[in-house]
Amino acid sequence: MTVAVNRLANGTVELTVTVPWTDIQTTYNQVVEKFVAEAELPGFRKGKAPREAVEAKLDKSKVYEEVLKQIVPKAYTDAVKNENIAPIISPRIEVIAAEENKDWQFKALTCEKPEVKLGDYQTEISKLKVQPKIWTPANSQPTNEQKPKVELEQILKVLLNTSEVLIPDLLTEDEANRMLSRLIDQTQKLGLTVEQYLLSQGKTSEGLRAEYANLAKENLALEFILNAIADQENIQADDAEIEKI
Repeated sequence: MTVAVNRLANGTVELTVTVPWTDIQTTYNQVVEKFVAEAELPGFRKGKAPREAVEAKLDKSKVYEEVLKQIVPKAYTDAVKNENIAPIISPRIEVIAAEENKDWQFKALTCEKPEVKLGDYQTEISKLKVQPKIWTPANSQPTNEQKPKVELEQILKVLLNTSEVLIPDLLTEDEANRMLSRLIDQTQKLGLTVEQYLLSQGKTSEGLRAEYANLAKENLALEFILNAIADQENIQADDAEIEKI
């Protein structure tokens, strides 16, 4: 098996995997033997018919479909292991070549955990806590009511603005699709179609997908940023804290 790795600018890792025909033959024989063991032909007990007789009645396209189902997952797993790739999503597979008596080839698209570059978020967050200079006759210091409240949304915005992280397109698409699936489930429970929901919100399907894609990218960025901060600050939740979640 040979593997060509191509790391794309959008964070996607593209693997082109070539599986030699000898490996295909081995798997093909295993699949055929399984069909033989389950075959029931007139004049023979189950699993006792000659292979030639069973194979002659098999639909080769279905046999090779089963071979493909067995070959691709194993070859992909071996490829990412041999190339020291750590995927964080399931791959998107495209079969390029699967002809008899020739090497098979497929392409797998996946992505790894993106690198996060943290900026000086501590300083920027501390600026949110600077008390305004408000003079009062009774007290030159601001009261509790006058002290600004630092909202979580402000802190998260600072983290996004001070950090650099490239979210792979595949990851964004997967997250946006999950969000859309949840929306579909929710609208169905309300007895609505997605079209009715969009009409009630004055949105189009394209606009909603773009909105979810942007939201997904931001949520994913925050997740990776917070994980990077936790690693940098050596923040760990103990069992008691986890149980409270």
